[in-house]
Amino acid sequence: MPGIGAFISPGKDLKRTLDRVSLADRLGFDSVYTTHIAGRDSLTLLMAYAAASERVRLGTGVVPIFSRTPVTMAQTAATLDEYSGGRMVLGLGVSHKVTVENWHGAKIDKPVTQMREYVAAVRAILRGEPPPESERFPTKFQFMGYEARSDLPIYVAALSQNMLKLAAQAADGVMLWLCSPSYIRDTVVPAVEDAGGDFDIVAAVPVGLTDDVEAARATFRQELVTYASLPFYRAMLEASGFADDLAAFDAGMADGDVEKAKAGLSDRMLSELAGIGDADEVRAAVRRYQDAGAKSPCVGGIPGTDFDAGLEAAAELI
Repeated sequence: MPGIGAFISPGKDLKRTLDRVSLADRLGFDSVYTTHIAGRDSLTLLMAYAAASERVRLGTGVVPIFSRTPVTMAQTAATLDEYSGGRMVLGLGVSHKVTVENWHGAKIDKPVTQMREYVAAVRAILRGEPPPESERFPTKFQFMGYEARSDLPIYVAALSQNMLKLAAQAADGVMLWLCSPSYIRDTVVPAVEDAGGDFDIVAAVPVGLTDDVEAARATFRQELVTYASLPFYRAMLEASGFADDLAAFDAGMADGDVEKAKAGLSDRMLSELAGIGDADEVRAAVRRYQDAGAKSPCVGGIPGTDFDAGLEAAAELI
């Protein structure tokens, strides 16, 4: 069964990041995921993670489907899986309009349909089957002289009801970011309940082990500015009971006052989403997500806090 994991993405120092991956491996974490942002390529990075670890599962959390064709995605994932000894988890997401259009020159028009067709193509390729007909992702590729792991896990990033239901139908798990425990309990779990007992729910748990709680909250608020401006996240946050926070955020942005906008994101919101403070606060946050139904709560460090110590605190729950 899945268990407690970690989101470990590199900053400026790749060597330090690889040391952290090794630490998570030694501490007994079930999985390590890395994000795909405007920096290093996540799938290439996972090869280095595989070399720096021995047993922990390794995954993308998540890689945009428009960054690679289904063929290239399947080939890369299969290669990583083989090198790591069967530890690969392929986390896929549609991403956002600004990323897809500005980075990849593609368009998100029917995200659920696009994800469904993409997952079907990748799944077929990994199984050695002819990919299904697809208007958006047509391919006739099949491996020659090579056999991938047919049951390599595919997870789908989801926030909305429709994408959650697709994940339950087509994937082995769902990946969540900024989904509060209440949203997981009331929206995510009911939406995927027909997927079966092996279906995984991965939920990012932002943590900041620190003596300076206010500074960590300020940093977390800064990180939330981007997400509070993206339609997919806004809809989910509103449904999570944070409509007043978003209204206050919008008022600040309308005035051209980013500090006022950030101040609109309340301490209540931050406390529901993250564990900021001492080791007990970190562990309490992980437990909240577990109690809500997240099978794989995955801690991620808030910049400026002691993430290594945060990993050690969370590891006491393993």
